[in-house]
This record gives sequence, C-alpha cells and structure tokens, in this order.
Amino acid sequence: MSGYQVEIISPQEKDDMFNKLVADVRYERKANIHGACVKLLTDNLDFKEEWQDNFKFMNEDIRPHAKVFSVEDGNDLRVMYEPISNTCIIKNCDYYGWIKSIALAAISDFFEEYHSEHRRYSVHGSAVDYNGHAIAIIGPPGTGKTTLTYGLLQNHDFNYISDDWFFTRLFKNGNVIYSSEKNSYIRDDIVNVWKSFSTELNKVKLDIRGRGIADVNTLFEGRSRESSTLKTVVLLERDRNHPPFLKLNIDEALDFMVVKDFCNPHQMIRNDRKFKIRKNFFKEVFSKHDVYLLNTIETPNESLKRIKDLAIR
Repeated sequence: MSGYQVEIISPQEKDDMFNKLVADVRYERKANIHGACVKLLTDNLDFKEEWQDNFKFMNEDIRPHAKVFSVEDGNDLRVMYEPISNTCIIKNCDYYGWIKSIALAAISDFFEEYHSEHRRYSVHGSAVDYNGHAIAIIGPPGTGKTTLTYGLLQNHDFNYISDDWFFTRLFKNGNVIYSSEKNSYIRDDIVNVWKSFSTELNKVKLDIRGRGIADVNTLFEGRSRESSTLKTVVLLERDRNHPPFLKLNIDEALDFMVVKDFCNPHQMIRNDRKFKIRKNFFKEVFSKHDVYLLNTIETPNESLKRIKDLAIR
C-alpha cells in the first residue's frame, strides 16, 4: 500500500472543506499532465516549487480537470477524494512524492472515465526508448524499477521517457506511451548503485526523504523523449523461490498484475468497476506485446543485462 488511505467524500463535503481551506492557500499552480490540466493549491512553498520543476506548465486560462489541495492544520495525515470533480484534499503531508503521485492518480481516474476513439490509461511504471521503441518496466515498490531504469540510461543508446508513471494510448495495431512529467523526482541513493550520476545529483536540492527534482535533459545529456511505440513489457518481482527470468503468456502476465494490485499503490478508487477497467486495459496491452518476468534477486548488473538483451533482439 501507499502509506495513506484514501477517503471518498461527497461533493457537499468537498465544498464545505474548500470554504474552510481556501483562506490557507498561498500558492496556486497549474500543470499540463498528458494534455490535462491539474491545479495545485497549497500553503507549502517547497511543494509549489517542486511542482513547477516537476510538471509541464499549463496556461492559467485553462480550466482544471482535477484539483489537488495540500494544506496543514496541525493534525494527522488525511487524503480525501471527491471523484465527480476529481478533487483531492490532502492535509498534513510532508512528502512531495505523495503530492505528485496523488495528482497523477487523480488525472488517471479522469482518463479512465473519459472515452474517446483512442483510449488513454496510466501505468505506474517506468519506460525507456531504444531505437524508437519503448521498453516498459513495471513492478511493485521495492523491486528495482528505478534502479534498472537509471542503469539502462547510462548507455547512450537508451532515451528517458519516465521513471515512475507513464500514459498509454491504445491503437488497433499497437500502443504508444507518453511521459507524465517534465523532470524526474529522483532518489539520492541511486548513486550507490550507479555512480555515474553522482556529479549531477550533487546539484539537486533534496527534500526530507532524500529526493529532489532533477533536470532530465541535463542528467541524460538531452536523451529524453516525449513518447515512443511500445515494444516490450518487463514485469519485476523479488522472490528467491522463483526463477530469475521467464517469458509470460497473456494469462500469466495478467494474473501477476491482479495479484500485485496492478503494481500501483496510488489508486484513488478501488471497486469492481475500476478493477475491470484496469484488468481489461492490461489484457489488451499484453495481447500485443512480449511480456517477461524479471526476478531482481540477481545483482543490478545481471538484471540489467537481461533487459539490454531484450532491447537488441
């Protein structure tokens, strides 16, 4: 789980809270998240600045598709969500990582309800581009998703798309994935594994969790991409009782995602209807692409070699 519980509230409860909280809001910023507008309202200067560095700018005259309030009132952490207006109210959060993940989860909920010819869905995972084709890396927290992503990006043949969350657009003959953020909210301990990033990470302003916003164009020397055509999916686990690497069929891959709660601790709504939407999405993705299960019980370099071998096939 994410470390917080989402409380679903009614429009009336949202309005009542808004009237009380609006006086505490000191900063307002809008972000362009995959073409949708998400507005942050907060009393926290650091959150406002991290939000600006993290996400693409959205013009102020665009009305928001989702709103995120983050304020302090001296009590315990609470995360509330009103799904009709896609409004999140977060009280007493000291961690920007949750603010940005909740914003992405709220706009993901919006996309799940927005129907168009080419459907769009979100994936809590990372993606890199290799020669115009994307490799998606998806796994529960702690399985090495970020470590492997940055390991791949040491090689100049790979381009950055996302290290945490990406969007997918489904077409009849394939799928395209898109970056979700302008820059990376990176962990400082990544240099313990990949020392090549230490010089640039020394320039990053870190928060209380040892994370900060890094300019991906500087970090990866201009090797960042807005989108790429999906080719391969790598699912991650860490289990010493399982083999290190194997190819999965559609049912096996889908069972893995269901058991692992879609590898996404940040879901604003969990019910039978949403479960079916998410399961059907992954079923369609897995029906079009090769899917592998990588068990990260090996060393990072050994796991990295397995993904690189997939890329060059």
